[in-house]
Amino acid sequence: MARDEINAFLGAGTNYQGKLHFQGAVRIDGNFQGEVVSDGTLVVGQEAVVEGQVKVGQLVLSGNIQGEVEAKNKVVLHKTANLQGNIRTPVLVVEEGAVLEGQLLMGSLDSVPAKVPEQDSN
Repeated sequence: MARDEINAFLGAGTNYQGKLHFQGAVRIDGNFQGEVVSDGTLVVGQEAVVEGQVKVGQLVLSGNIQGEVEAKNKVVLHKTANLQGNIRTPVLVVEEGAVLEGQLLMGSLDSVPAKVPEQDSN
């Protein structure tokens, strides 16, 4: 199987809820609510809406995500991407026009704290 070959496809007009665990690459073009966990690549299509927690090796986003994103290798936000939530990743690629509403923590996941430290307002 080629490295960038999609091994599962959740098509447009479909709704899924629950936990998604996979190897390789998965593309979502429908609506997904829940948790996605993989060391592989998650591709979120332009019309897709994902709500929940995403922990993957790599995320390629063209659609919408509402929730926490953790990517071990890289996050790519295409120009149609809209992410509302926090990102933890060592590498971020953002095309002009992409929207990110949340916090970004960069560095290897081993060296980045899971929570952003509270800043003292005194």
